[in-house]
Formats: sequence, C-alpha cells, structure tokens
Amino acid sequence: MSLVDVILVPFHSTAFTAFGAATSWGEVAGFVTGALCVWLVAVQNAWNWPIGILNNVAFLLLFWSSGLFADSGLQVVYIALALYGWWAWLRGGDEHTALPVSRTTPRQWQGLLVAGVLGTALLYWVLVSYTESTVPFWDSITTVLSLLATWGQTRKKVECWWLWIAADVIYVPLYGYKSLWLTAILYVGFMALCVMGLRSWTKSLRSAEAVPA
Repeated sequence: MSLVDVILVPFHSTAFTAFGAATSWGEVAGFVTGALCVWLVAVQNAWNWPIGILNNVAFLLLFWSSGLFADSGLQVVYIALALYGWWAWLRGGDEHTALPVSRTTPRQWQGLLVAGVLGTALLYWVLVSYTESTVPFWDSITTVLSLLATWGQTRKKVECWWLWIAADVIYVPLYGYKSLWLTAILYVGFMALCVMGLRSWTKSLRSAEAVPA
C-alpha cells in the first residue's frame, strides 16, 4: 500500500450506510464543507472561499474514486477560481473596495453561451476518448455549467445562481446513479440555498440600483 493510500484510508472508511450504499467519511466531509460554503456565498461572506477550497479537495478525491473524472478535475480549477474570487470579493470593486452585486451584460451572456457549447463539446470528446467515464455527456455539461456559474460567482453576477440551479438539477440524479446518496441529498440542499442566495443578491442589487448616482 502506497503512502497516498495510507493517508486516504480514513477518507474512504465507511461512516454509515444509506439506501443500501456505504457513505464514506470523505463524502461526509464534502457534505459539511459544501453546505457551509454555499450558505456563506448566499449571505455574501468572503469566508466561503477558503471553506470552498476544503470542499474542493474533499470532492476531488471522492469524484475520482467514483469515476466522475471531469467533476474531479473541475475541483482543481475551482481552487484556482476560489483564490481569484477571494481577492475579487475583497478588493475587486472600484478603487480596490469590496465587490458589489451586478448583472450579467448581454455581451457577457454571449461569451458564456459560446464557452458553454464549445466547452461541453470538447470535454465530452476528451472523456469519451481518454477515460472510462460511464456518463460523459452529463459529466461534461454539469462541469461546464459549474465553471460558468463559478465565474459569475467570483464577479458577484446575480444570474450565477440560475446557472448553479441548472447544474444542481442534473447533479442530483447523476450522483444518485453513482450511489453517492449523501452528495445527492446535499445538492438538493444546494438548490434551496441557491434560491436563498438568488433572493439575497437580488435584494442587494435592487437596493444599490435604488441609490441615486
């Protein structure tokens, strides 16, 4: 057994059994840090970023061991985006002040649409050609939706919540199919938190827009 395997023994150890499938401590760690992270995003607390990085590490290991290779690799990108988002939230506004909530512009939507279509097609080809993924299309589209939503989150674009909701609607049955039941339940909770975040950010945006320039 390699050193990495020894380190990961607690991570892969069974915490409990749900719906006939064993739930590992790694999945529990992903559940706790993920729920806390999304709640902190919803209330616009910058601590969501370091908590999110812990969540990314947990899910990177969990998804790789479950054959969700795109979702696993996505966690590395998330970590890089989290570092940028942490800085942007604190210093990305005018004159390096805190970043306010804003709307996605038509030009930005065009860029997101092109990136989404091309990214999904490219990732699908990579998964089919170079991995043993059993769900290449769904793995690809959720990965790309999540990346687009994360970009919006780093810039505090209120519409990022709609992208997260779209991704979560697919993630829930996908994780159930992979017997990651605790994670599937977590993503149901994510959808509820996304609605909370959408309402909170919309309220902040409307308050800012109501202030005379």
